[in-house]
Order: sequence, then structure tokens, then C-alpha cells
Amino acid sequence: MNTALPLLSEHLRMRYEPAHAVWMLFLPDGVMKLNDSAAEIIRRCDGRHTVQAIVNELEELFETSGIAAQVQTLIDEGTRRGWLV
Repeated sequence: MNTALPLLSEHLRMRYEPAHAVWMLFLPDGVMKLNDSAAEIIRRCDGRHTVQAIVNELEELFETSGIAAQVQTLIDEGTRRGWLV
């Protein structure tokens, strides 16, 4: 069970853009449009949710199972890019 507490970097902001019906991640050097699943994961990277808690919450919310690998992959990539700490 993964007990890491991922946190969105203090240099980034995430905001929902209703005009485009999309979540945007504002980076120091640009903006990235997030797909729905990435947005749901990153929104929970608040330093209080473990990776396992994020997985559990999303599996319950979307009535699915077996998404741990995909969640971990996004968190690993976000960490590699400096979006998550």
C-alpha cells in the first residue's frame, strides 16, 4: 500500500475553466489542459491524501476497480516533471 502524500507544487495552480469545461494546470512557463481523469487525480494531491486513498476514492466515485497502476503512473510523471512534490 502506497503511503506517499503527493502535493501539488506551490509554483503551480489548478483551475476549472467553465468557458471551456476543462481543468487547467498553470505552470511557470505555460498552461496545460488536463483530461478528466488527470484532473481528478491531481485535485486530490493536497498533501493529505495517500496514493492509496486517492485510488480508493476514485474507484468508489467512478464505481470501478484496478486503477492503482494508472494513478501511480500519473503521480510518478507529475513528480518527475516537478508538478508534484
